[in-house]
Amino acid sequence: MSSFVIVTDSSADLPANLVRQLDIQVLPLGFSMGEHTYLNYPDNREMDPHLFYDRLRQGEVATTNAVNVAQYTEALEPLLLASQDVLVLAFSSGLSATYNASHIAVQELREKYPERKLYTVDTLCASLGQGLLVWYAVQQRSKGRSIEQVRDWVEDHKLNLCHQFTVDDLHFLKRGGRISAATAAVGSMLHIKPALYVDNEGHLINAAKARGRQASLKALVDRMEETAIDPGSLTVFISHGDCLEDAQTMSQMVKDRFGVQDVMINYVGPVIGAHSGPGTLALFYMGTER
Repeated sequence: MSSFVIVTDSSADLPANLVRQLDIQVLPLGFSMGEHTYLNYPDNREMDPHLFYDRLRQGEVATTNAVNVAQYTEALEPLLLASQDVLVLAFSSGLSATYNASHIAVQELREKYPERKLYTVDTLCASLGQGLLVWYAVQQRSKGRSIEQVRDWVEDHKLNLCHQFTVDDLHFLKRGGRISAATAAVGSMLHIKPALYVDNEGHLINAAKARGRQASLKALVDRMEETAIDPGSLTVFISHGDCLEDAQTMSQMVKDRFGVQDVMINYVGPVIGAHSGPGTLALFYMGTER
């Protein structure tokens, strides 16, 4: 049994096999399409991600729901009752109310179980950036670090977790208020693809523009070259909005340019995908700054 339990939420976009390998627990966030609400489990049991993106392409709208206080309490209390200490690594407070819910639940449960150690961290991360930070936390735990040491390591390094994004359809950024309608119209006409990143407050920021898809992929890799710490030795995560071939192209680009050996690819889940749309591609790695 692990010395303590690491809990995250499904915004981390970790695949089910890796969740099992890392020995962590994942709380599913909710999303709605049409008249139905679904839970986003790592094994995609309630909706296949390819179907999710197909429905977006057909014009359906998805909305998302944070994990609430009651859900956190329901998930964490059995662990405490089983004499387990718990470290929660939550979705960025800059993008969701999930962390705030975890904070309230943790404060209440600490009073109820004063003998247990229970902490929550605002990762300021999203998608596989959050997933990669969780992966690093598990590596620290496997070295025998205490729950406080792992919590402090995450706090000290979370702003080194770089998130580089591009999207294929500006409509979704427009709907989410990231860009204006005029910018979306002109950008679509000129085949402009934005390069975005997650900043130190955990918000999505439009950093640059590229003309065409391949140029946008190169822009992400160029940014990695500027910021990555010893890139050849890094573990790199790539997430995609139902555009696996582009993700594989990106993987080969970082392998060819930097000698990266360890790349993991998975879908952008519905929590982020509802706002970024099909064709989203994101690159995650440890760097000097975001």
